[in-house]
Amino acid sequence: GKKLGYTFNHRNLHNISLGQGQEVVAEQALDLAAKEGHWVILQNIHLVAKWLSCLEKKLEQLSEGSHRDFRVFISAEPAPCPESHAIPQGILENALKITSEAPSGMHANLHRALDNFSQDTLEMCSQEKEFRSILFALCYFHAVVAERRKFGPQGWNRPYPFSSGDLTISVSVLHNYLQASSKVPYDDLRYLVGEIMYGGHITDDWDRRLCRTYLEEFIKPEMLEGELCLAPGFPLPGNMDYNGYHQYIDDALPPESPHLYGLHPNAEIGFLTQRSERLLRTVLELQPRASSTGQGALGTREEMVQALLEEMLEKLTDEFNMAELVAKVEERTPYAVVALQECERMNALTAELRRSLSELELGLKGELTMTSDMETLQNSLFLDTVPESWLKRSYPSTASLGSWFADLLARISELEAWTRDFSLPPTLWLGGFFSPQSILTAVMQTAARKNKWPLDTMTLQCDVTKKSREDFASAPREGAYVHGLFMEGARWDVQAGSIADARLQELTPAMPVVFIRAVPGDRQDTRALYPCPLYKTRQRGPTYVWTLNLKTKESPSKWVLAGVALLLQI
Repeated sequence: GKKLGYTFNHRNLHNISLGQGQEVVAEQALDLAAKEGHWVILQNIHLVAKWLSCLEKKLEQLSEGSHRDFRVFISAEPAPCPESHAIPQGILENALKITSEAPSGMHANLHRALDNFSQDTLEMCSQEKEFRSILFALCYFHAVVAERRKFGPQGWNRPYPFSSGDLTISVSVLHNYLQASSKVPYDDLRYLVGEIMYGGHITDDWDRRLCRTYLEEFIKPEMLEGELCLAPGFPLPGNMDYNGYHQYIDDALPPESPHLYGLHPNAEIGFLTQRSERLLRTVLELQPRASSTGQGALGTREEMVQALLEEMLEKLTDEFNMAELVAKVEERTPYAVVALQECERMNALTAELRRSLSELELGLKGELTMTSDMETLQNSLFLDTVPESWLKRSYPSTASLGSWFADLLARISELEAWTRDFSLPPTLWLGGFFSPQSILTAVMQTAARKNKWPLDTMTLQCDVTKKSREDFASAPREGAYVHGLFMEGARWDVQAGSIADARLQELTPAMPVVFIRAVPGDRQDTRALYPCPLYKTRQRGPTYVWTLNLKTKESPSKWVLAGVALLLQI
Protein backbone atom coordinates (compact mmCIF):
# COMPACT_ATOMS: atom_id res chain seq x y z
CA GLY A 1 0.00 0.00 0.00
CA LYS A 2 2.79 2.48 0.90
CA LYS A 3 4.56 1.91 -2.43
CA LEU A 4 1.35 2.89 -4.20
CA GLY A 5 1.04 6.02 -2.07
CA TYR A 6 -1.91 4.44 -0.29
CA THR A 7 -2.25 3.94 3.45
CA PHE A 8 -3.65 0.45 3.88
CA ASN A 9 -5.14 -1.23 6.96
CA HIS A 10 -7.66 -3.99 7.63
CA ARG A 11 -10.55 -1.51 7.73
CA ASN A 12 -9.85 -0.61 4.10
CA LEU A 13 -10.23 -4.24 3.01
CA HIS A 14 -13.44 -6.16 2.26
CA ASN A 15 -12.62 -9.87 1.82
CA ILE A 16 -15.68 -11.80 0.63
CA SER A 17 -15.82 -15.51 -0.22
CA LEU A 18 -18.72 -15.88 -2.64
CA GLY A 19 -21.36 -18.58 -2.45
CA GLN A 20 -24.18 -19.22 0.01
CA GLY A 21 -25.97 -15.92 -0.73
CA GLN A 22 -22.99 -13.55 -0.38
CA GLU A 23 -23.78 -11.70 -3.63
CA VAL A 24 -25.79 -8.93 -1.90
CA VAL A 25 -22.99 -8.44 0.64
CA ALA A 26 -20.51 -8.16 -2.23
CA GLU A 27 -22.57 -5.47 -4.02
CA GLN A 28 -22.86 -3.43 -0.81
CA ALA A 29 -19.10 -3.74 -0.22
CA LEU A 30 -18.37 -2.57 -3.78
CA ASP A 31 -20.56 0.51 -3.38
CA LEU A 32 -18.89 1.43 -0.06
CA ALA A 33 -15.37 0.73 -1.33
CA ALA A 34 -15.89 2.81 -4.47
CA LYS A 35 -16.95 5.74 -2.34
CA GLU A 36 -14.29 5.45 0.39
CA GLY A 37 -11.36 4.17 -1.70
CA HIS A 38 -11.21 0.71 -0.15
CA TRP A 39 -10.07 -2.61 -1.61
CA VAL A 40 -12.47 -5.47 -2.29
CA ILE A 41 -11.41 -9.10 -2.67
CA LEU A 42 -14.02 -11.38 -4.25
CA GLN A 43 -13.01 -15.03 -3.87
CA ASN A 44 -14.38 -18.06 -5.76
CA ILE A 45 -16.51 -16.14 -8.26
CA HIS A 46 -16.81 -19.37 -10.29
CA LEU A 47 -19.34 -20.50 -7.66
CA VAL A 48 -21.81 -17.74 -8.59
CA ALA A 49 -21.84 -17.94 -12.38
CA LYS A 50 -25.40 -16.57 -12.70
CA TRP A 51 -24.45 -13.41 -10.76
CA LEU A 52 -21.42 -12.55 -12.88
CA SER A 53 -23.40 -10.56 -15.45
CA CYS A 54 -24.65 -8.36 -12.57
CA LEU A 55 -21.05 -7.99 -11.36
CA GLU A 56 -19.95 -6.93 -14.84
CA LYS A 57 -22.62 -4.17 -14.92
CA LYS A 58 -21.76 -3.08 -11.39
CA LEU A 59 -18.04 -2.73 -12.18
CA GLU A 60 -18.86 -0.82 -15.36
CA GLN A 61 -20.97 1.65 -13.33
CA LEU A 62 -18.26 2.06 -10.68
CA SER A 63 -15.49 2.58 -13.24
CA GLU A 64 -16.44 6.26 -13.48
CA GLY A 65 -16.54 8.68 -10.54
CA SER A 66 -15.11 6.26 -7.98
CA HIS A 67 -12.35 7.05 -5.46
CA ARG A 68 -8.86 6.95 -7.01
CA ASP A 69 -7.70 4.29 -4.50
CA PHE A 70 -10.64 1.91 -5.16
CA ARG A 71 -9.43 -1.54 -6.23
CA VAL A 72 -11.17 -4.89 -6.88
CA PHE A 73 -9.37 -8.25 -6.77
CA ILE A 74 -11.13 -11.35 -8.12
CA SER A 75 -10.12 -15.02 -7.79
CA ALA A 76 -11.58 -18.11 -9.46
CA GLU A 77 -10.78 -21.75 -10.07
CA PRO A 78 -9.90 -22.62 -13.70
CA ALA A 79 -12.79 -24.03 -15.71
CA PRO A 80 -12.55 -27.80 -16.37
CA CYS A 81 -13.51 -27.35 -20.05
CA PRO A 82 -14.15 -24.48 -22.53
CA GLU A 83 -17.92 -24.91 -22.19
CA SER A 84 -17.68 -24.12 -18.47
CA HIS A 85 -16.06 -20.68 -18.89
CA ALA A 86 -18.34 -18.36 -16.90
CA ILE A 87 -16.43 -15.08 -16.42
CA PRO A 88 -17.89 -12.40 -18.73
CA GLN A 89 -15.68 -11.06 -21.49
CA GLY A 90 -16.04 -7.49 -20.23
CA ILE A 91 -14.45 -8.36 -16.88
CA LEU A 92 -11.61 -10.27 -18.54
CA GLU A 93 -10.82 -7.45 -20.99
CA ASN A 94 -10.65 -4.77 -18.29
CA ALA A 95 -8.69 -6.81 -15.73
CA LEU A 96 -5.00 -7.44 -15.18
CA LYS A 97 -4.91 -11.24 -15.31
CA ILE A 98 -2.57 -13.34 -13.16
CA THR A 99 -2.56 -17.14 -13.18
CA SER A 100 -1.06 -19.55 -10.67
CA GLU A 101 0.23 -22.47 -12.69
CA ALA A 102 0.57 -25.81 -10.95
CA PRO A 103 4.10 -27.25 -11.08
CA SER A 104 4.75 -29.73 -13.88
CA GLY A 105 6.64 -32.97 -13.34
CA MET A 106 7.56 -34.96 -10.26
CA HIS A 107 10.70 -32.94 -9.52
CA ALA A 108 8.84 -29.61 -9.26
CA ASN A 109 5.86 -31.16 -7.45
CA LEU A 110 8.04 -32.82 -4.82
CA HIS A 111 10.00 -29.60 -4.15
CA ARG A 112 6.73 -27.66 -3.89
CA ALA A 113 5.26 -30.21 -1.48
CA LEU A 114 8.35 -29.91 0.74
CA ASP A 115 8.15 -26.10 0.55
CA ASN A 116 5.05 -26.27 2.76
CA PHE A 117 7.34 -27.04 5.72
CA SER A 118 10.57 -25.80 7.27
CA GLN A 119 13.44 -26.89 9.51
CA ASP A 120 11.28 -25.95 12.51
CA THR A 121 8.63 -28.42 11.28
CA LEU A 122 11.19 -31.23 11.17
CA GLU A 123 12.29 -30.51 14.75
CA MET A 124 8.87 -30.19 16.39
CA CYS A 125 8.25 -33.91 17.07
CA SER A 126 9.86 -35.97 19.82
CA GLN A 127 10.04 -39.04 17.54
CA GLU A 128 12.24 -37.22 15.08
CA LYS A 129 13.37 -40.12 12.85
CA GLU A 130 9.89 -41.54 12.39
CA PHE A 131 8.34 -38.10 11.84
CA ARG A 132 10.87 -37.04 9.18
CA SER A 133 10.66 -40.32 7.26
CA ILE A 134 6.86 -40.34 7.12
CA LEU A 135 6.73 -36.60 6.33
CA PHE A 136 8.97 -37.11 3.29
CA ALA A 137 6.91 -40.13 2.21
CA LEU A 138 3.75 -38.03 2.48
CA CYS A 139 5.35 -35.31 0.35
CA TYR A 140 6.15 -37.90 -2.32
CA PHE A 141 2.62 -39.31 -2.06
CA HIS A 142 1.17 -35.81 -2.50
CA ALA A 143 3.35 -35.13 -5.54
CA VAL A 144 2.36 -38.47 -7.11
CA VAL A 145 -1.40 -38.08 -6.69
CA ALA A 146 -1.29 -34.46 -7.91
CA GLU A 147 0.80 -35.09 -11.03
CA ARG A 148 -0.78 -38.45 -11.94
CA ARG A 149 -3.75 -36.49 -13.31
CA LYS A 150 -1.82 -35.74 -16.49
CA PHE A 151 -2.14 -39.38 -17.57
CA GLY A 152 -5.89 -38.98 -17.97
CA PRO A 153 -8.26 -41.84 -17.11
CA GLN A 154 -5.36 -44.27 -16.72
CA GLY A 155 -4.05 -41.99 -13.98
CA TRP A 156 -7.34 -41.22 -12.24
CA ASN A 157 -10.84 -42.16 -13.39
CA ARG A 158 -11.87 -38.63 -12.42
CA PRO A 159 -9.73 -35.53 -11.74
CA TYR A 160 -9.65 -34.41 -8.09
CA PRO A 161 -8.70 -31.04 -6.51
CA PHE A 162 -5.93 -32.27 -4.20
CA SER A 163 -4.27 -29.26 -2.55
CA SER A 164 -1.36 -28.42 -0.27
CA GLY A 165 -3.92 -28.11 2.54
CA ASP A 166 -4.51 -31.88 2.37
CA LEU A 167 -0.78 -32.42 2.86
CA THR A 168 -0.30 -29.97 5.75
CA ILE A 169 -3.30 -31.32 7.64
CA SER A 170 -2.03 -34.87 7.15
CA VAL A 171 1.34 -33.88 8.62
CA SER A 172 -0.42 -32.23 11.58
CA VAL A 173 -2.31 -35.48 12.20
CA LEU A 174 0.99 -37.38 11.95
CA HIS A 175 2.58 -35.08 14.53
CA ASN A 176 -0.32 -35.44 16.97
CA TYR A 177 -0.32 -39.24 16.71
CA LEU A 178 3.44 -39.59 17.19
CA GLN A 179 3.39 -37.23 20.18
CA ALA A 180 0.64 -39.30 21.80
CA SER A 181 2.07 -42.78 21.13
CA SER A 182 5.48 -44.42 21.35
CA LYS A 183 4.64 -46.75 18.44
CA VAL A 184 3.87 -45.59 14.92
CA PRO A 185 0.15 -46.31 14.19
CA TYR A 186 0.62 -47.18 10.52
CA ASP A 187 -2.93 -48.46 9.97
CA ASP A 188 -4.50 -45.39 11.58
CA LEU A 189 -2.33 -43.00 9.58
CA ARG A 190 -3.08 -44.74 6.28
CA TYR A 191 -6.79 -44.67 7.02
CA LEU A 192 -6.92 -41.01 8.06
CA VAL A 193 -4.83 -39.82 5.12
CA GLY A 194 -6.26 -42.14 2.47
CA GLU A 195 -9.92 -42.22 3.43
CA ILE A 196 -10.44 -38.77 4.97
CA MET A 197 -7.80 -36.15 4.13
CA TYR A 198 -7.29 -37.15 0.49
CA GLY A 199 -10.10 -39.72 0.25
CA GLY A 200 -12.63 -37.03 1.06
CA HIS A 201 -12.15 -35.71 -2.49
CA ILE A 202 -12.42 -39.12 -4.15
CA THR A 203 -15.77 -40.25 -5.52
CA ASP A 204 -14.76 -43.33 -7.54
CA ASP A 205 -14.21 -46.69 -5.80
CA TRP A 206 -11.33 -47.64 -8.11
CA ASP A 207 -9.60 -44.32 -7.44
CA ARG A 208 -10.07 -44.92 -3.73
CA ARG A 209 -8.36 -48.30 -4.12
CA LEU A 210 -5.47 -46.60 -5.95
CA CYS A 211 -5.05 -43.99 -3.19
CA ARG A 212 -5.13 -46.71 -0.53
CA THR A 213 -2.55 -48.82 -2.41
CA TYR A 214 -0.10 -45.91 -2.69
CA LEU A 215 -0.22 -45.40 1.07
CA GLU A 216 0.21 -49.14 1.73
CA GLU A 217 3.36 -49.03 -0.40
CA PHE A 218 4.77 -45.77 1.04
CA ILE A 219 3.86 -45.90 4.75
CA LYS A 220 4.85 -49.20 6.38
CA PRO A 221 7.39 -50.43 8.98
CA GLU A 222 10.07 -51.12 6.36
CA MET A 223 10.46 -47.38 5.84
CA LEU A 224 12.38 -47.05 9.11
CA GLU A 225 14.75 -49.88 8.23
CA GLY A 226 16.11 -48.30 5.05
CA GLU A 227 14.42 -50.91 2.83
CA LEU A 228 11.74 -48.77 1.18
CA CYS A 229 11.93 -47.39 -2.37
CA LEU A 230 9.37 -44.74 -3.22
CA ALA A 231 10.07 -45.38 -6.92
CA PRO A 232 12.58 -47.53 -8.86
CA GLY A 233 15.99 -46.06 -8.06
CA PHE A 234 14.67 -43.62 -5.45
CA PRO A 235 14.96 -44.98 -1.89
CA LEU A 236 13.39 -43.15 1.03
CA PRO A 237 16.14 -40.85 2.42
CA GLY A 238 17.48 -41.21 5.93
CA ASN A 239 17.49 -38.58 8.68
CA MET A 240 18.40 -35.22 7.09
CA ASP A 241 17.83 -31.54 7.71
CA TYR A 242 15.41 -29.48 5.61
CA ASN A 243 17.94 -28.29 3.01
CA GLY A 244 19.35 -31.81 2.86
CA TYR A 245 15.99 -33.17 1.69
CA HIS A 246 15.79 -30.57 -1.08
CA GLN A 247 19.33 -31.45 -2.14
CA TYR A 248 18.49 -35.17 -2.03
CA ILE A 249 15.60 -34.57 -4.47
CA ASP A 250 17.94 -32.77 -6.87
CA ASP A 251 20.62 -35.45 -6.63
CA ALA A 252 18.73 -38.74 -6.35
CA LEU A 253 15.32 -38.38 -8.05
CA PRO A 254 15.43 -40.19 -11.42
CA PRO A 255 14.45 -38.30 -14.61
CA GLU A 256 10.73 -37.74 -15.21
CA SER A 257 9.03 -40.93 -16.40
CA PRO A 258 5.83 -42.92 -15.74
CA HIS A 259 7.91 -45.28 -13.56
CA LEU A 260 7.89 -42.61 -10.82
CA TYR A 261 4.11 -43.10 -10.54
CA GLY A 262 4.08 -46.89 -10.82
CA LEU A 263 2.89 -46.67 -14.44
CA HIS A 264 4.28 -48.32 -17.57
CA PRO A 265 6.06 -46.05 -20.12
CA ASN A 266 3.19 -46.76 -22.54
CA ALA A 267 1.00 -44.55 -20.33
CA GLU A 268 2.99 -41.50 -21.49
CA ILE A 269 2.69 -42.53 -25.14
CA GLY A 270 -1.07 -42.87 -24.78
CA PHE A 271 -1.39 -39.57 -22.92
CA LEU A 272 0.67 -37.63 -25.50
CA THR A 273 -1.18 -39.29 -28.39
CA GLN A 274 -4.57 -38.30 -26.99
CA ARG A 275 -3.37 -34.74 -26.35
CA SER A 276 -2.15 -34.49 -29.96
CA GLU A 277 -5.46 -35.83 -31.27
CA ARG A 278 -7.37 -33.22 -29.25
CA LEU A 279 -5.13 -30.46 -30.58
CA LEU A 280 -5.57 -31.55 -34.20
CA ARG A 281 -9.31 -31.92 -33.68
CA THR A 282 -9.48 -28.36 -32.33
CA VAL A 283 -7.49 -27.03 -35.31
CA LEU A 284 -9.86 -28.85 -37.67
CA GLU A 285 -12.91 -27.36 -35.96
CA LEU A 286 -11.44 -23.85 -36.24
CA GLN A 287 -11.43 -23.87 -40.04
CA PRO A 288 -14.16 -21.75 -41.68
CA ARG A 289 -17.48 -23.52 -42.00
CA ALA A 290 -18.39 -21.47 -45.06
CA SER A 291 -15.97 -20.21 -47.67
CA SER A 292 -15.78 -16.61 -48.88
CA THR A 293 -13.97 -17.60 -52.08
CA GLY A 294 -17.16 -18.44 -53.98
CA GLN A 295 -19.64 -21.22 -54.52
CA GLY A 296 -17.02 -23.76 -55.61
CA ALA A 297 -15.51 -24.39 -52.18
CA LEU A 298 -18.88 -24.39 -50.42
CA GLY A 299 -20.27 -26.79 -53.01
CA THR A 300 -17.36 -29.16 -52.41
CA ARG A 301 -18.20 -29.30 -48.70
CA GLU A 302 -21.88 -30.02 -49.41
CA GLU A 303 -20.96 -32.61 -52.01
CA MET A 304 -18.75 -34.44 -49.49
CA VAL A 305 -21.57 -34.51 -46.93
CA GLN A 306 -24.10 -35.55 -49.60
CA ALA A 307 -21.93 -38.46 -50.74
CA LEU A 308 -21.33 -39.61 -47.17
CA LEU A 309 -24.98 -39.58 -46.10
CA GLU A 310 -26.05 -41.42 -49.29
CA GLU A 311 -23.46 -44.10 -48.57
CA MET A 312 -24.63 -44.43 -44.96
CA LEU A 313 -28.32 -44.65 -45.93
CA GLU A 314 -27.47 -47.32 -48.48
CA LYS A 315 -25.54 -49.46 -45.99
CA LEU A 316 -28.02 -49.04 -43.15
CA THR A 317 -30.12 -52.20 -42.83
CA ASP A 318 -33.83 -52.43 -42.07
CA GLU A 319 -34.97 -52.36 -38.48
CA PHE A 320 -35.59 -55.63 -36.63
CA ASN A 321 -39.19 -56.85 -36.81
CA MET A 322 -39.83 -57.20 -33.09
CA ALA A 323 -43.21 -58.97 -33.51
CA GLU A 324 -41.60 -61.71 -35.61
CA LEU A 325 -38.66 -62.08 -33.23
CA VAL A 326 -40.90 -62.37 -30.14
CA ALA A 327 -43.02 -65.02 -31.92
CA LYS A 328 -39.86 -66.94 -32.83
CA VAL A 329 -38.69 -67.23 -29.20
CA GLU A 330 -39.81 -70.60 -27.82
CA GLU A 331 -38.62 -69.97 -24.26
CA ARG A 332 -37.81 -66.56 -22.80
CA THR A 333 -34.47 -67.54 -21.30
CA PRO A 334 -32.24 -64.82 -19.82
CA TYR A 335 -30.16 -64.93 -23.04
CA ALA A 336 -33.24 -64.52 -25.26
CA VAL A 337 -34.44 -61.57 -23.19
CA VAL A 338 -31.05 -59.87 -23.61
CA ALA A 339 -31.15 -60.44 -27.38
CA LEU A 340 -34.63 -58.87 -27.66
CA GLN A 341 -33.62 -55.88 -25.53
CA GLU A 342 -30.55 -55.30 -27.69
CA CYS A 343 -32.68 -55.41 -30.86
CA GLU A 344 -35.08 -52.81 -29.42
CA ARG A 345 -32.20 -50.48 -28.56
CA MET A 346 -30.68 -50.98 -32.02
CA ASN A 347 -34.02 -50.15 -33.67
CA ALA A 348 -34.23 -46.86 -31.73
CA LEU A 349 -30.72 -45.91 -32.86
CA THR A 350 -31.06 -46.89 -36.54
CA ALA A 351 -34.45 -45.17 -36.76
CA GLU A 352 -32.85 -41.90 -35.57
CA LEU A 353 -30.00 -42.32 -38.08
CA ARG A 354 -32.39 -42.89 -40.96
CA ARG A 355 -34.70 -40.02 -39.95
CA SER A 356 -31.94 -37.42 -39.47
CA LEU A 357 -29.97 -38.43 -42.57
CA SER A 358 -33.08 -38.42 -44.79
CA GLU A 359 -34.07 -35.02 -43.40
CA LEU A 360 -30.62 -33.58 -44.10
CA GLU A 361 -30.64 -35.03 -47.61
CA LEU A 362 -33.88 -33.17 -48.38
CA GLY A 363 -32.41 -30.02 -46.83
CA LEU A 364 -29.30 -30.18 -49.04
CA LYS A 365 -31.53 -30.62 -52.11
CA GLY A 366 -33.50 -27.53 -51.13
CA GLU A 367 -36.74 -29.42 -50.49
CA LEU A 368 -36.69 -28.60 -46.76
CA THR A 369 -35.59 -25.50 -44.86
CA MET A 370 -32.26 -26.11 -43.12
CA THR A 371 -32.70 -26.11 -39.33
CA SER A 372 -30.06 -25.74 -36.63
CA ASP A 373 -30.23 -29.51 -35.97
CA MET A 374 -29.62 -30.24 -39.65
CA GLU A 375 -26.66 -27.83 -39.74
CA THR A 376 -25.20 -29.49 -36.63
CA LEU A 377 -25.54 -32.90 -38.29
CA GLN A 378 -23.92 -31.57 -41.46
CA ASN A 379 -20.94 -30.20 -39.51
CA SER A 380 -20.55 -33.50 -37.66
CA LEU A 381 -20.52 -35.47 -40.91
CA PHE A 382 -17.94 -33.10 -42.41
CA LEU A 383 -15.70 -33.21 -39.29
CA ASP A 384 -16.03 -37.02 -39.01
CA THR A 385 -17.56 -36.89 -35.51
CA VAL A 386 -20.60 -38.76 -34.21
CA PRO A 387 -23.59 -36.37 -33.93
CA GLU A 388 -24.89 -35.68 -30.43
CA SER A 389 -28.43 -36.84 -31.29
CA TRP A 390 -27.02 -40.24 -32.27
CA LEU A 391 -24.85 -40.55 -29.17
CA LYS A 392 -27.91 -40.04 -26.94
CA ARG A 393 -29.41 -43.26 -28.32
CA SER A 394 -26.09 -45.01 -28.76
CA TYR A 395 -23.43 -46.64 -26.57
CA PRO A 396 -20.30 -44.92 -25.17
CA SER A 397 -17.66 -44.55 -27.86
CA THR A 398 -14.57 -42.44 -28.54
CA ALA A 399 -14.31 -43.45 -32.21
CA SER A 400 -14.51 -41.14 -35.22
CA LEU A 401 -17.71 -41.26 -37.29
CA GLY A 402 -16.29 -43.63 -39.90
CA SER A 403 -15.09 -46.15 -37.32
CA TRP A 404 -18.26 -45.75 -35.28
CA PHE A 405 -20.52 -46.50 -38.27
CA ALA A 406 -18.47 -49.56 -39.28
CA ASP A 407 -18.73 -50.75 -35.67
CA LEU A 408 -22.50 -50.17 -35.75
CA LEU A 409 -22.90 -52.34 -38.86
CA ALA A 410 -20.83 -55.10 -37.21
CA ARG A 411 -23.09 -54.98 -34.15
CA ILE A 412 -26.19 -55.29 -36.35
CA SER A 413 -24.63 -58.27 -38.14
CA GLU A 414 -23.92 -60.01 -34.80
CA LEU A 415 -27.51 -59.44 -33.65
CA GLU A 416 -28.91 -60.77 -36.93
CA ALA A 417 -26.86 -63.96 -36.58
CA TRP A 418 -27.93 -64.43 -32.96
CA THR A 419 -31.65 -63.86 -33.56
CA ARG A 420 -31.94 -66.38 -36.41
CA ASP A 421 -32.61 -69.15 -33.88
CA PHE A 422 -31.71 -67.45 -30.56
CA SER A 423 -29.09 -70.10 -29.76
CA LEU A 424 -26.08 -68.71 -27.89
CA PRO A 425 -23.18 -67.98 -30.30
CA PRO A 426 -19.91 -69.95 -29.82
CA THR A 427 -18.28 -66.74 -28.54
CA LEU A 428 -19.98 -63.50 -27.57
CA TRP A 429 -18.63 -60.13 -28.67
CA LEU A 430 -19.00 -58.46 -25.29
CA GLY A 431 -18.18 -55.02 -26.66
CA GLY A 432 -21.01 -55.34 -29.21
CA PHE A 433 -23.76 -54.93 -26.60
CA PHE A 434 -25.47 -51.70 -25.63
CA SER A 435 -25.49 -53.12 -22.08
CA PRO A 436 -22.66 -55.66 -21.53
CA GLN A 437 -23.79 -55.98 -17.90
CA SER A 438 -27.04 -57.57 -19.07
CA ILE A 439 -25.36 -60.54 -20.76
CA LEU A 440 -23.06 -61.10 -17.77
CA THR A 441 -26.08 -61.01 -15.47
CA ALA A 442 -27.82 -63.50 -17.79
CA VAL A 443 -24.87 -65.89 -17.30
CA MET A 444 -25.48 -65.75 -13.53
CA GLN A 445 -29.26 -66.06 -13.85
CA THR A 446 -28.98 -69.12 -16.09
CA ALA A 447 -26.60 -70.87 -13.66
CA ALA A 448 -28.76 -69.92 -10.68
CA ARG A 449 -31.90 -71.42 -12.26
CA LYS A 450 -30.12 -74.58 -13.38
CA ASN A 451 -28.37 -75.30 -10.07
CA LYS A 452 -30.97 -73.69 -7.77
CA TRP A 453 -28.37 -71.32 -6.29
CA PRO A 454 -29.34 -67.98 -4.68
CA LEU A 455 -28.51 -65.28 -7.21
CA ASP A 456 -27.40 -62.68 -4.65
CA THR A 457 -24.54 -64.89 -3.38
CA MET A 458 -23.11 -65.71 -6.83
CA THR A 459 -20.12 -64.26 -8.60
CA LEU A 460 -18.48 -64.58 -12.00
CA GLN A 461 -15.33 -66.64 -12.42
CA CYS A 462 -13.05 -65.61 -15.27
CA ASP A 463 -10.69 -68.12 -16.95
CA VAL A 464 -8.54 -66.80 -19.80
CA THR A 465 -8.09 -69.46 -22.50
CA LYS A 466 -5.18 -69.83 -24.91
CA LYS A 467 -7.42 -69.73 -27.98
CA SER A 468 -8.83 -67.10 -30.34
CA ARG A 469 -12.39 -66.65 -31.54
CA GLU A 470 -11.94 -68.88 -34.62
CA ASP A 471 -11.00 -71.89 -32.46
CA PHE A 472 -14.49 -72.26 -30.98
CA ALA A 473 -17.33 -73.98 -32.85
CA SER A 474 -19.98 -74.15 -30.13
CA ALA A 475 -20.98 -72.44 -26.90
CA PRO A 476 -20.02 -74.05 -23.54
CA ARG A 477 -22.55 -76.06 -21.52
CA GLU A 478 -22.43 -73.48 -18.75
CA GLY A 479 -21.37 -69.88 -18.92
CA ALA A 480 -20.14 -68.18 -22.10
CA TYR A 481 -17.02 -67.58 -24.13
CA VAL A 482 -16.43 -63.86 -24.77
CA HIS A 483 -14.06 -62.14 -27.16
CA GLY A 484 -13.16 -58.56 -28.06
CA LEU A 485 -11.45 -57.60 -24.78
CA PHE A 486 -8.29 -55.47 -24.62
CA MET A 487 -5.90 -54.81 -21.74
CA GLU A 488 -4.47 -51.37 -20.93
CA GLY A 489 -1.47 -50.90 -18.64
CA ALA A 490 -0.19 -54.48 -19.00
CA ARG A 491 -0.65 -57.56 -21.22
CA TRP A 492 -1.80 -61.14 -20.85
CA ASP A 493 1.02 -63.71 -21.03
CA VAL A 494 -0.65 -66.67 -22.77
CA GLN A 495 2.11 -69.14 -21.94
CA ALA A 496 2.37 -68.21 -18.25
CA GLY A 497 -1.40 -67.76 -17.92
CA SER A 498 -1.10 -64.51 -15.96
CA ILE A 499 -0.75 -60.73 -16.25
CA ALA A 500 2.69 -59.50 -17.37
CA ASP A 501 4.39 -56.19 -18.09
CA ALA A 502 3.28 -54.60 -21.36
CA ARG A 503 5.61 -54.46 -24.32
CA LEU A 504 6.72 -50.99 -25.31
CA GLN A 505 4.37 -49.27 -27.80
CA GLU A 506 1.72 -52.00 -27.43
CA LEU A 507 -0.82 -49.79 -25.67
CA THR A 508 -3.89 -52.05 -25.69
CA PRO A 509 -3.00 -55.66 -26.62
CA ALA A 510 -5.94 -57.96 -27.39
CA MET A 511 -6.94 -60.65 -24.91
CA PRO A 512 -7.53 -64.30 -25.87
CA VAL A 513 -11.07 -65.64 -25.57
CA VAL A 514 -12.25 -65.51 -21.95
CA PHE A 515 -14.45 -68.21 -20.40
CA ILE A 516 -16.91 -66.68 -17.96
CA ARG A 517 -19.10 -68.80 -15.69
CA ALA A 518 -21.06 -68.24 -12.50
CA VAL A 519 -20.09 -69.86 -9.20
CA PRO A 520 -21.21 -69.39 -5.58
CA GLY A 521 -19.15 -66.65 -3.97
CA ASP A 522 -17.69 -68.94 -1.30
CA ARG A 523 -16.27 -71.33 -3.92
CA GLN A 524 -14.05 -68.80 -5.66
CA ASP A 525 -10.36 -68.85 -4.77
CA THR A 526 -9.21 -65.22 -4.50
CA ARG A 527 -5.51 -65.95 -3.92
CA ALA A 528 -3.01 -64.62 -6.49
CA LEU A 529 -5.77 -62.73 -8.29
CA TYR A 530 -5.95 -59.12 -9.44
CA PRO A 531 -9.51 -57.68 -9.34
CA CYS A 532 -9.45 -56.03 -12.76
CA PRO A 533 -12.11 -53.43 -13.69
CA LEU A 534 -13.73 -53.80 -17.10
CA TYR A 535 -14.71 -50.59 -18.93
CA LYS A 536 -16.51 -49.90 -22.21
CA THR A 537 -13.99 -47.30 -23.45
CA ARG A 538 -10.65 -45.73 -22.58
CA GLN A 539 -12.55 -42.91 -20.88
CA ARG A 540 -13.10 -45.38 -17.99
CA GLY A 541 -15.01 -43.74 -15.09
CA PRO A 542 -18.74 -43.93 -15.87
CA THR A 543 -18.24 -46.66 -18.51
CA TYR A 544 -17.50 -49.30 -15.83
CA VAL A 545 -19.05 -52.71 -16.57
CA TRP A 546 -17.81 -55.44 -14.20
CA THR A 547 -14.87 -56.71 -12.16
CA LEU A 548 -13.02 -59.75 -13.52
CA ASN A 549 -10.45 -61.54 -11.35
CA LEU A 550 -7.28 -62.26 -13.36
CA LYS A 551 -4.38 -64.48 -12.29
CA THR A 552 -1.13 -62.76 -11.37
CA LYS A 553 2.26 -64.01 -10.22
CA GLU A 554 3.24 -60.59 -8.91
CA SER A 555 1.66 -58.51 -6.18
CA PRO A 556 -1.77 -57.15 -7.25
CA SER A 557 -0.67 -53.73 -5.95
CA LYS A 558 1.73 -53.45 -8.91
CA TRP A 559 -1.19 -53.62 -11.35
CA VAL A 560 -3.28 -51.22 -9.25
CA LEU A 561 -0.56 -48.54 -9.46
CA ALA A 562 -0.10 -49.27 -13.18
CA GLY A 563 -3.79 -48.56 -13.79
CA VAL A 564 -4.37 -51.96 -15.41
CA ALA A 565 -7.89 -52.42 -16.78
CA LEU A 566 -9.79 -54.35 -19.45
CA LEU A 567 -11.49 -52.41 -22.23
CA LEU A 568 -14.28 -53.30 -24.66
CA GLN A 569 -13.35 -50.60 -27.21
CA ILE A 570 -10.08 -48.93 -28.14
